[in-house]
Amino acid sequence: MNRAPLKRSRILHMALMGTDAAAGAEASPGKPFLLRALQIALVVFLYWVTSISMVFLNKYLLDSPSLQLNTPIFVTFYQCLVTTLLCKGLSALAACCPGAVEFPTLRLDLRVARSVLPLSVVFICMITFNNLCLKYVGVAFYNVGRSLTTVFNVLLSYLLLKQTTSFYALLACGIIIGGFWLGVDQEGAEGTLSWTGTLFGVLASLCVSLNAIYTKKVLPAVDGSIWRLTFYNNVNACVLFLPLLLLLGELQALLRFAHLGSAHFWGMMTLGGLFGFAIGYVTGLQIKFTSPLTHNVSGTAKACAQTVLAVLYYEETKSFLWWTSNMMVLGGSSAYTWVRGWEMKKVQEEPSPKDNEKSGVGV
Repeated sequence: MNRAPLKRSRILHMALMGTDAAAGAEASPGKPFLLRALQIALVVFLYWVTSISMVFLNKYLLDSPSLQLNTPIFVTFYQCLVTTLLCKGLSALAACCPGAVEFPTLRLDLRVARSVLPLSVVFICMITFNNLCLKYVGVAFYNVGRSLTTVFNVLLSYLLLKQTTSFYALLACGIIIGGFWLGVDQEGAEGTLSWTGTLFGVLASLCVSLNAIYTKKVLPAVDGSIWRLTFYNNVNACVLFLPLLLLLGELQALLRFAHLGSAHFWGMMTLGGLFGFAIGYVTGLQIKFTSPLTHNVSGTAKACAQTVLAVLYYEETKSFLWWTSNMMVLGGSSAYTWVRGWEMKKVQEEPSPKDNEKSGVGV
């Protein structure tokens, strides 16, 4: 059996896209271009709608004058609980209808839960700091407040993995940092700056980077399944949030909450949990139908649209320098994504010394 050798770039592309060699070679030409384009447009649209809706809904739950609910840890806990129940429910449904629903079998194993626990602590910090940042800053500034994730990725890659970064990638990080500081300065000039919210945004960015690193280490414990990891992360989070709710007095605050018996309130809380679960699914779907690079570009464009929508919805007036800070953050993030993609492509296309030696020897 003679098979044409696959280029390393093609192999990497198929690995990232989650397809095997046969599927990559045969499935792609089988679908009409228009159908593929419509699928991609629908998936990107779903990602945008889910992500933007989740941010606005969380802002309502965390900082709405009409609700006056000052329990950010409980909101985060409830969303983790909804995600856990959804994972378990889909797992049971997949067992009952194996042909109709595809979802891994989920059984709670305490040994696996302990293995995932260090990642779960980082995961809890990440989602909690994200929500606390959103509570104290406006939706329009939310993107800038959490914009240092890329910078922390570079820093932690060097400190923990000893990986160096190219000059052009560092230059893009410099643009992001400049945009962040300009944004903080302009928020202060307009009298809307929250140092508490900004600090939580920086901590959230750090935890997002740590979460990505620890996820790679922990995935083997759950057989490489993102859904199993999601289940264990949220189960651990539900358990670890309980003492926090007691220590911070949020359970007492919840009992005094005026809308505790409101169906509308619990409907919004459950919807927030549904969006939290759905964002993981549509993110994976967008990467599957496009690529990780395109997903990053789509995320940057979504952040831009989210900022504009927030300014329009809350009827805010922003200065030219404030908009410049956003463009710097978005431009720096896009430039970093492009540079890293270009560097990966260059490495894949360059033959290794061993390949050169083999090509120079006759068989």
